[in-house]
Amino acid sequence: MKAIGLTTQFVEAVPESLEFGVLYVSMTYATAIHQCACGCGCEVVTPFSPTDWKLHFDGENVTLEPSIGNWSFPCRSHYWIRGGKVRWAGGMSQHSIDEGRTYDRQQKAAYYGGSDVRDQDAFSEQNNISARADSEQQKPSLEGRKRSWWKRWTT
Repeated sequence: MKAIGLTTQFVEAVPESLEFGVLYVSMTYATAIHQCACGCGCEVVTPFSPTDWKLHFDGENVTLEPSIGNWSFPCRSHYWIRGGKVRWAGGMSQHSIDEGRTYDRQQKAAYYGGSDVRDQDAFSEQNNISARADSEQQKPSLEGRKRSWWKRWTT
């Protein structure tokens, strides 16, 4: 896919219609939103929190971490926003996606306390069953996951 640059607009609230190629950032609502970088027109919402996305602003450009995996969209696009530019990442298997979702839920539960948090609107019962099965398997070490992500990013 073609690399694209994103213009950052800091806003109080998100506008009703989003312009392609613009990353709208609301510090008031601790959220960024943009049209999917593939051009499909879907709106991508990235909330900022200790367990969601992190925003880095260098005075000119924005970087969001981690990557954006639009697994619920028909396009299933996957990319990074680094220094105001979209950097395309490879696709992921459904198993890897389910593992990532399980890991995210576990991180939220550990951070906020309590049991495994599930967003029923985002996951079907089948995904929940798969995620429970995945969580019973041995997870790679944090260092192994970092190496894997770094390898994907640099190759």
